[in-house]
Amino acid sequence: MHASTLHWQNLPANALQQTTGLMDEWDRLNATRANLPFMTAHAVQLALSIFGSGAERLLVAKQFDSIVAMLVLVPDGLLQWRTFQPSQLPLGVWVAANTLNATDLARSLINGPLGLCLGFSMTQVDPLIAPREPDQADTKLIDYIDTGWIDITGTFDDYWAARGKNLRQNMRKQRNKLAAEGIVTSMRVLRAPGEMADAIARYGVLESSGWKASEGTAIHPDNEQGQFYIQLLKNAAQHDGAVVYEYLFNEKTVALNLCIQRQDTLVILKTTYDESIQAYSPAFLLSQDEIEHIFGEGKIRRLEYYGRMMEWHTRWTENKRTLYHLTCYRWGWLKKLAERRQKKTDHVTAAIPQAAAANHANVSPQESSP
Repeated sequence: MHASTLHWQNLPANALQQTTGLMDEWDRLNATRANLPFMTAHAVQLALSIFGSGAERLLVAKQFDSIVAMLVLVPDGLLQWRTFQPSQLPLGVWVAANTLNATDLARSLINGPLGLCLGFSMTQVDPLIAPREPDQADTKLIDYIDTGWIDITGTFDDYWAARGKNLRQNMRKQRNKLAAEGIVTSMRVLRAPGEMADAIARYGVLESSGWKASEGTAIHPDNEQGQFYIQLLKNAAQHDGAVVYEYLFNEKTVALNLCIQRQDTLVILKTTYDESIQAYSPAFLLSQDEIEHIFGEGKIRRLEYYGRMMEWHTRWTENKRTLYHLTCYRWGWLKKLAERRQKKTDHVTAAIPQAAAANHANVSPQESSP
């Protein structure tokens, strides 16, 4: 399928919900690739309604009277556009038939429905969805982050035996220590729509008591983030697509994972734990029990983190891949100009003392863990 034969419509983003059939078409296209649970039409519309500015546009491509691609775009400076990318969604917002590659879509957009567009970026692209291609005269691909996943194959005992010796020993020591102190551990698995709001409230209590509270990024049932996750998980739960794993010490919540699933893939959207007891490694204890539970159920074949791969992730999996940004320029000389400007910016940035740069870092403290 050649993108040069696409016929585009440039619509307000709210057309996704207001135009009959477009949400169904979005879900159909999502299913042709990875069928991502956070890229359903409902999830996208929810993100637009809560985090959108109103400037977003819905670009719809047809070929032979069939819709073959849909992208939500936002202005990104003078005569530039990019995919809608709220921080609550791991990838840029677009879906397309798997016969279309990302580069061809970008070129078609620049040369057609966006008018005089000098550059267009597809942000946070997953190579599983759109395989990475070499840079071309008018395109540039930039690494975003490494992310990890766990293949749920074989038995949990085999998986656990393959983990590092230190992890296995330290987890055993933690459990022995808790037992000696009379602390009973347990894990709840919540799936019902009516359980989601209360779970988000408990999540918010933990997150609001940690480092994110000072940053103003903590989830709370009354803020935009809280409303997004409540509605997202409630809707997913109505289709057996949401699960919250909650870990407790003596019936007190100490860690939670908010997850969403579709078919045999589970995505961990958010995780938090009680930082006041991080010496007990509540998040690690939850991870172990959660993964064992997933192996035991036999329904999930892939657990995705979709976040920056940290050192602690490597204790649970060796698998990783690199998400990337794709930028397409209207003309090749614009790419060269952008690269020259970037080199100058990098040179200036390198001259900033590391201590000053560190003041602007937004790095989450890691649990003191095995």
